[in-house]
Amino acid sequence: MVVIGSSWGGLNALTTIIGGLPREFPMPVVIVQHRSRDSTSALADLLEDAGVLPVCEVDDKAPVVAGHVYIAPADYHLLIEGDHFSLSTEAPQRYSRPSIDVTFESASYACNKGAIGVVLTGANQDGSAGLRTIVRRGGRAIVQDPETAESPTMPRAAIDAVPSALVVPLSGIAGELLRLAAQPAAERTTSGKARPTTPSRPERRP
Repeated sequence: MVVIGSSWGGLNALTTIIGGLPREFPMPVVIVQHRSRDSTSALADLLEDAGVLPVCEVDDKAPVVAGHVYIAPADYHLLIEGDHFSLSTEAPQRYSRPSIDVTFESASYACNKGAIGVVLTGANQDGSAGLRTIVRRGGRAIVQDPETAESPTMPRAAIDAVPSALVVPLSGIAGELLRLAAQPAAERTTSGKARPTTPSRPERRP
C-alpha cells in the first residue's frame, strides 16, 4: 500500500503524482490531504481527471482494492483494518482531522513491510511521526524534496524524523513508486539520495 500525506500546496503535488501512475499500478494508493471540515468531494474529481486510476473518497467499511486511489474524507481520521477502511471522529491530532500520522501508523500495522509512506508539501509537521513508524516496521519512506515543495516545512520535518528516507523531486516520485511497487517488499530499498495512539473505535460516516 502507498500512503501519501500532503497539506498546503498538496493539490499540485498530488495531481503530478497520480497523473504519473499507470492503469496497471499494482497497489492501492491512500491520500490524506489536510482540508477544512466542510470541503466537498471535488478533490477526488480533480485527481481522477489528472490520471487513469479510479479515485474516490472513502466510505466507512469500504474494501481496499489494488489499483485504486482513496482519499480521506474531510473531518474524519482514516484507518486501514485488514482488507477494509474505517473512519473515526476521534479528536484531531496536530490540529488535523484527517491526520496523516494516524493513517500512516494504521497502514504500518496493517501492511508492515508492504507499506510505502510519502510525505509531500505542507506547513506543519504532521506525517513525520507516522513515517518513522512505517520505517520502524520495515516499510519504506519517500519525502518530496523541500526545494520542489510549495511549503517545505512538512517534508523537512519528515527528513529530520527519518534521515534514511529517499528525498525525491516532485517530478520523480511517481517513477520511484513504480520502481518500488515492482519489487518484493523484502527487496525494496529507499536508502540514499535521489537527491537521493490509535484512535478509538471508529464511527460510521453518515
